[in-house]
Amino acid sequence: MNKKGIASIGIHIPSLFMPVEELARIRNVDPNKYTVGLGCKKISLCQDNFGIVELATEAARRALSRWEGDLNQIAIIAVGTESAKDMSRPLSAWVADNLGLKGAVRSYEVKHACYGGTLAVRQALEWKLSGVARDKAALVIAADIALYEQGDPGEPTQGAGAVAMIIDEPLIAEIDPISFPWSEPAFDFWRPEGERFPHVEGPLSLTCYQKAATQCFRAMIAGREPEKVINEFQALCFHTPFPKMVKKAFFAACQALGWDEQKTEKIYSLKIEPTMEWNRQCGNAYTASLWIAVANALCGLKRGKKITAFSYGSGFGAELLTLKAGPLAEKGAWAQDIEKDLSERQEVDGKRYNQMRNAELTHK
Repeated sequence: MNKKGIASIGIHIPSLFMPVEELARIRNVDPNKYTVGLGCKKISLCQDNFGIVELATEAARRALSRWEGDLNQIAIIAVGTESAKDMSRPLSAWVADNLGLKGAVRSYEVKHACYGGTLAVRQALEWKLSGVARDKAALVIAADIALYEQGDPGEPTQGAGAVAMIIDEPLIAEIDPISFPWSEPAFDFWRPEGERFPHVEGPLSLTCYQKAATQCFRAMIAGREPEKVINEFQALCFHTPFPKMVKKAFFAACQALGWDEQKTEKIYSLKIEPTMEWNRQCGNAYTASLWIAVANALCGLKRGKKITAFSYGSGFGAELLTLKAGPLAEKGAWAQDIEKDLSERQEVDGKRYNQMRNAELTHK
């Protein structure tokens, strides 16, 4: 069978951050509520004159710089995001303009909350597998800036980030064409047209996320011995709104499989917890969140080793993918993106954070 997947990865996070303990201080909240209760560490923030276009463009440049192909081979640019600049013009158009990408190129934006990046990946993969792409490749970008109203319960989960992937030969990871989707219409998280901040039904969102994870993993296991199936994978990656949400969902899925807490905790600590370290450094990045965890898990992975990737987007839609490490995974060249951004970013204190948020509202 013709195998396709990720040929190159580029990651970018903004140049500012604030520890969640500082947010807790200015909100008069016990910091343990954020660090232990939610599992959060840092919030990525964008500096002035830097937004979703710049974030997505830099991730794309980094992915393209490591790819063996050239810009003329890109026939699709697709951006999964819920941080759109325009209700008609796709975010991909701004990024393509910055990259000088034009001509015989299919350019579009994909929207389904945090699931949009995964949908773009699947579309590009299926396009490659269909045979019509010939020697062309797709540039897929998952990018978002997650902000909530000041004082909102979601504020400590805020963040930003972008992951760009070239979908072509599986040099970094082969993506299995068989995946396991699940969706049910629900209003667990939404942002009406013209409103700056999302509406969140927290308990419902958690319930939907847990149900989606349970259904997707059940479909993958398909009556086989669950522990044997899970042990085929070196890592289990999840969309990460905040780490504790992932843990609760995994425990719910394992309970449905009949596992005890001790067995579940062991697998969680070994196969899930380590994948979220980069997520903890940048906060929730919506569509990019899962793919930040995937990039982390693939980094250093030996060829042929497998991981899962569980994607969830409110509304709700979900999908479980499986990937197999390619020859360039073990080198993990994209780790330098995170290392560079983390080493160069600047810490923001509570006073500056409030000034930034107030100025942002004034400008809007």
